[in-house]
Amino acid sequence: MPENLLCFGDNAYFLNERRDLFPDEFVDLIYLDPPFNSQRPYNILFEDQEGTPSAAQIKAFDDTWTWDEIAQRNYEWLITDAGFAPRALQDLMNTFNRFLGHSEMFAYLVQMATRLVMMHRVLKPTGSLYLHCDPTASHYLKLVLDGVFGATNFRNEIVWKRTSGHSDAARFGSVHDVILFYTKTDEATWNDTYQPYDPEYIEKYYRYEDEDGRKFMSGDLGAAGLSGGGYEYEWNGITRVWRCPKETMAEFDEQGRIFYTRNGFPRLKRYLDEAKGLKAQDVWSDLEALRSWHKEKLGYPTQKPTSLLKRIVAASSNPGDVVLDPFCGCGTTIDAVETLNRENPDDEPRSWIGIDITHLAINLIKHRLARFEPLPDFRVVGEPESVDGARELAVANRYQFQYWALGLIGARPAASDRKKGADEGIDGNFNFIDDNTGDAKSVLIQVKSGKVGVHDIRDFKGVLEREDAEMGVFITLEEPTGPMQKEAVSAGSYHSEGWNRDYPRIQILTIQQLLEDPDRPHPRCLRTPPRVLRDTFKEAPKHRNNNENQMELGPNDA
Repeated sequence: MPENLLCFGDNAYFLNERRDLFPDEFVDLIYLDPPFNSQRPYNILFEDQEGTPSAAQIKAFDDTWTWDEIAQRNYEWLITDAGFAPRALQDLMNTFNRFLGHSEMFAYLVQMATRLVMMHRVLKPTGSLYLHCDPTASHYLKLVLDGVFGATNFRNEIVWKRTSGHSDAARFGSVHDVILFYTKTDEATWNDTYQPYDPEYIEKYYRYEDEDGRKFMSGDLGAAGLSGGGYEYEWNGITRVWRCPKETMAEFDEQGRIFYTRNGFPRLKRYLDEAKGLKAQDVWSDLEALRSWHKEKLGYPTQKPTSLLKRIVAASSNPGDVVLDPFCGCGTTIDAVETLNRENPDDEPRSWIGIDITHLAINLIKHRLARFEPLPDFRVVGEPESVDGARELAVANRYQFQYWALGLIGARPAASDRKKGADEGIDGNFNFIDDNTGDAKSVLIQVKSGKVGVHDIRDFKGVLEREDAEMGVFITLEEPTGPMQKEAVSAGSYHSEGWNRDYPRIQILTIQQLLEDPDRPHPRCLRTPPRVLRDTFKEAPKHRNNNENQMELGPNDA
């Protein structure tokens, strides 16, 4: 069984450079929901962006694609033999270049075409690809997909009705997304899936009820016009050709599954609770988008419902197959695969691979996987494995460094809607409950990748006071100074009534400590009360001498 992989970095790097992980033709199903800033004014997407200094980028919450040197190199890669792109795609991209110019739309299409060529390489001949988008660029993306996969391998344009109504100014309400479904060949895997019947259909056809209230529709037992013939005999005074042998008809009658019309003609009861539903069509209106009250909602802006991905995975993959999501975001595809694995424990489990360019996404997926018992085995590729690697990440992108560092202790980033540079001393947080009131207590986290001093701890003490937080964790890439340690100790302790234990109000952890701790993301060097609420605190653990034992305590030590 292939291993589950969670990859941090640009999917173009993994798909093109890491052939040890992504060999030819080894993936059975690809689902991708690539970011696209469709909320920008439509005309701006077509303005020429020549010379814009910002790089084409894929971010969790800022998904603008801009024409720059990277986009230019990818375009050249596509239209030359170096890119091993089909000739039809090369001609199409040349046409787009003349039609769209160096606009954001063209930059987006170049980046997507580059990656789709790479995805085609890793897809098995029996594989399928589903590209999730919205109508802003779906018509362009379909042409790109025709160029990569061939127009004859197009299977469906699936319309997902994601909301019941939308008030858009001066236009019809936009309530749907588009999912473009392609296969690599005619031999692609396919399993029938079903949608629930519409209420109108049920009312019209399942209009009968048994004495116990079970709804049913009546099915024809006669074989008139049935190819292959039937069985001729007399039943209930009626002689004709029937669909089943007389013995089967007798069994149906004994089971109470025959419905007799006023003329005494037998018809088979087809119960609603035994029906699979309607074979899935290309309009999906039965899968509701996530709302604020849904339990699975994680606060990730583009999160899709697990039910949507379960339908796709079930339709186009089999047990034991490999499913790839190259823009995995908060991991709904991964969640859907793991859910299907748990729902069908006797089948060989499917494997999954997720790639994302933000540590925010990687950490969210780790958090999401924690709900499965037992935790699935997976390997993370691309994260720093040493202090030097952490320092390189900090230099390249200090915000991604923060997201990664927070993941080392299982913390989540602070509110994603705050502006960069305006974090007010809070980079992340997690909560714990340590008494029977059920009230959440707060641990605030600050992450530093540069030079640190005692003033940082003094400022952090002020943040805890301002936010009325119980505890704080200061994570630093550089070694803390002696005065910093003394200042942290001077902040005092937090006493947990539930666990009858004292914990340092401010603790300083280094990246080296966390990397060396084998129990991440709940490292033993992190001294906070357990985050999981126990049934009762009546039998709280006895207090130990802090000086002797405190350094040995982990987050789940009680």
